[in-house]
Amino acid sequence: MAKRRTFAVIGLGTFGSVVATELMRFGNDVIGIDIDRKVASDHAEQLSQSLILDSRDEQALREAGVGDCDAAIISMATDLEASILTAMNLKLVGVPVVWAKALNRTHHRILAKLGVDRIIHAEEEMGRNVAQILHNPYIRDYAAIGNGFHVVNFDVPDSLEGKTLADIAMLNRHDVRPIGVMRGTDWLGAGDCAAPLREDDRLILLGTRSNLRAFAETL
Repeated sequence: MAKRRTFAVIGLGTFGSVVATELMRFGNDVIGIDIDRKVASDHAEQLSQSLILDSRDEQALREAGVGDCDAAIISMATDLEASILTAMNLKLVGVPVVWAKALNRTHHRILAKLGVDRIIHAEEEMGRNVAQILHNPYIRDYAAIGNGFHVVNFDVPDSLEGKTLADIAMLNRHDVRPIGVMRGTDWLGAGDCAAPLREDDRLILLGTRSNLRAFAETL
């Protein structure tokens, strides 16, 4: 079982609210922070703590115990001053891992200079994912994992039905790696999956975007 961790989510708008409630659903402790009294109050029963707090105030973050969190995410991006000062303060109070949502490339560069561990372009990333899924009807889901690599959840097309992962020589030709197969709720790892693929299976594939696209276009 995964270790219970403590997260601070700063900014409880649509994006931050989803992150905070999902982290709670996974069994973590979540401190939600928003400068707006009503927004913070609306989340009081959903989160471990919901605080009305100005994250531009380093001392306020210290007194709230944010420095003891395992990680924090700055989910507001439109207020550049608040985002940048919050990032500085989270580092000053000792949060070991800081993620932040960025509004644009300049904002991204400033956050990177401040030592933010991961910078999210939520609309841009979602737009790419939607385009990939719309472009190829076999792709059910799509996620970037860094260094140019992506994982896709791929419906098995008619052309692959009855084949095993070892039979699919084209995977190697396009430098796409099969991680495994989801069969209903069962996971079949690539090393153990000798059974023929079925029409309702889902292939989990790893590769670069261009190689995954080339593989998909051969089907």
